Amino acid sequence: METWTVETNDGGGRLEVHSFRPASAATIPGSKAPAETAGVVLVHGTLVTDALYWPFARTLSVMLGRPVHSYNRRGRGHSAPQPPGYSVDTEIADLQSVMEKSGSTDVVAHSYGGFVALQAARRTTINRLVTYDAAVSLSGNLSSRWRPELEEAVTAGQLDQAWAHLVQGLGTAGPISYLPMRALRTLSVLSAQTRLGLEMRSLLPTAVVEMRAVLDADAHIGDFTKISTPTLMLSGGWSPSYFAETARALAGAVPAIAFAQVPLQFHEGPLRPGRRLAARVARFLSGNHLPVGQAEAT
Repeated sequence: METWTVETNDGGGRLEVHSFRPASAATIPGSKAPAETAGVVLVHGTLVTDALYWPFARTLSVMLGRPVHSYNRRGRGHSAPQPPGYSVDTEIADLQSVMEKSGSTDVVAHSYGGFVALQAARRTTINRLVTYDAAVSLSGNLSSRWRPELEEAVTAGQLDQAWAHLVQGLGTAGPISYLPMRALRTLSVLSAQTRLGLEMRSLLPTAVVEMRAVLDADAHIGDFTKISTPTLMLSGGWSPSYFAETARALAGAVPAIAFAQVPLQFHEGPLRPGRRLAARVARFLSGNHLPVGQAEAT
């Protein structure tokens, strides 16, 4: 893995990038390094850093025989903080910068990252795009997922309460999402004893800003019909149903978009061990896929 940085185009600082490359002839002593093939940029979701996606990025790079570049979005790791006036435009510009500097043509994106990538596809050139459980708001369908109590709890420093509201509101934690608030607060306290749990708590303020960005960018299906990027929207078979509902609706209305459900996968599919999801993504990026505009049987 190689770590490097990309300058943001708004003067806000840098983005931390981690690149994974398959073994090549360049690793053989005395060999001549071949020209590198165009890469893939991986855009992570909310309440996490890109480090959780490294195994997935490494596997995908090997399957494709191409470099995969995973970067920390604003407010994480050594990347710049979320600026005043942060919006999806900030994220689109950052994605464009990483694509340009890394020589990438394709994008793979998860959850909030899928929202960013689809918005980017409306404005910029992407060769191929794969999203997994993209958090897109269509005609207000995600407004009920937003809980004002989440922001109030974050502002008051009540992070266990905030985490509980986030988990219940989004429903992305599997069966845990349906536990009562008291039980979720207790789980938050326990998880804070782990490095990952502590990190997630520290990222709660960024989650508030990002959820607002999704709702502020609420759109209608017609706003996506001009997308020409061949796009595969995936959803986990065990993910909250609203992700698949949105993806089906877009695939049914936008010729460039196809939808498929991946059985036995939770919302955090790209973060879990295994090769099945990476293989599905690699097939599409390699051109072995359904005609766009069609849905694949589960």
